[in-house]
Amino acid sequence: MSAIAPAVQRRFSLAQARRLALQAQGFTSRSPARVDRGHLRRLIERLGVLQIDSVNALARAHYLPLQARLGGYPSALLDEAAWSTNRQRALFEHWGHEASLMPLSLYPAMRWRMQRAREGLGIYKHLARFGESHRDLIGQVLRHVERDGAIRAGAITTREGPAGQWWDWSEEKTALEWLFAAGEVTVARRVGFERYYDLPERVLPRRVIEAPTPSPLEAHRTLLTRAARAMGVATERDLRDYYRLTPTATRDALATLIEDATLTPVGVEGWRETAYVVGNPRVPRRLAADALLSPFDSLIWYRERTERLFGFRYRLEFYVPAHQRVYGYYVMPFLHHERLIARLDLRARRREGSLAVLAIHPEPEATFDDAAVAALAETLDRLADWLGLDVCLACESPLSQQLRSR
Repeated sequence: MSAIAPAVQRRFSLAQARRLALQAQGFTSRSPARVDRGHLRRLIERLGVLQIDSVNALARAHYLPLQARLGGYPSALLDEAAWSTNRQRALFEHWGHEASLMPLSLYPAMRWRMQRAREGLGIYKHLARFGESHRDLIGQVLRHVERDGAIRAGAITTREGPAGQWWDWSEEKTALEWLFAAGEVTVARRVGFERYYDLPERVLPRRVIEAPTPSPLEAHRTLLTRAARAMGVATERDLRDYYRLTPTATRDALATLIEDATLTPVGVEGWRETAYVVGNPRVPRRLAADALLSPFDSLIWYRERTERLFGFRYRLEFYVPAHQRVYGYYVMPFLHHERLIARLDLRARRREGSLAVLAIHPEPEATFDDAAVAALAETLDRLADWLGLDVCLACESPLSQQLRSR
């Protein structure tokens, strides 16, 4: 299919695009005084996906985006929505934007990805090779799950000795991960961070299991529309990245969404590529959100978009040797109103009961007036309270001195 070059129907300034993005991502109002299931589920439906990651410098990745938007919510509400054994379950785990939690409403739209995994496509190469060469073992592991119910990989491994780092999985663990990617098993619960796998029909509501399977085109239309709603304004590459879709399938589905006016082509100041919005959105006149953003927050996880939208170049430094890091190991951008104005290297030191601020790096063009300093102090306090810690300014800089003097 040839490249799409639709006629732009509306133009936005960069400031307007930022407001649309922040509004779509849920940075629109004060945090509720008491967060309940409804607040949490509405926000997750709005975002469409929460990335899961093992890095735990403060808290696991899937908890932090909700805190940034809702404030001090009970993390047990997310556990209940994700891994409950009763009707309170509202989420499922699969490969969305990397390993992710997603609303149950998206499960049918993810079946095309599960089918591709069964065919050895669209998954990590080592899993695809394993699926080809270990069919008998995969069948044995699946029968074990069918017979015995939810299991963790460690309970069935035949390997002796400890595992190594990264992808040094036992063959049984790899078989479970292949079955998970293929949709033959799903995650019933987690204990700590360890998955317990079971059959989807024993974990997910019957209405989800029996829901019709859309065609791949319809599934991509659903996912692209959800991505567009969650991002506010987005280019084709932005939309594609949200659920990690392929270029060809994205362009085919995008063409139909433009044709039926589900998505509207627009221009954004300074953006070379056409962007898209759902319908004819109303741009807020201003937004006054303050938040510290996880590296895995959906507002900023696509780094090229973050730079284009906020003028903020952001890279992870987890795996960079300490002496080569520019900003720190676990760096959280500080969102003040409509801009990213600083980076903070933070660490939860639970034995000491402290949220350690190891470094604060204001952006070169940022203006840290008294209001911005007060907002940062309050945002740190909110995060620390939610973690059950006290803020500890463990660095020396002009900005940390301003925070101490408050």
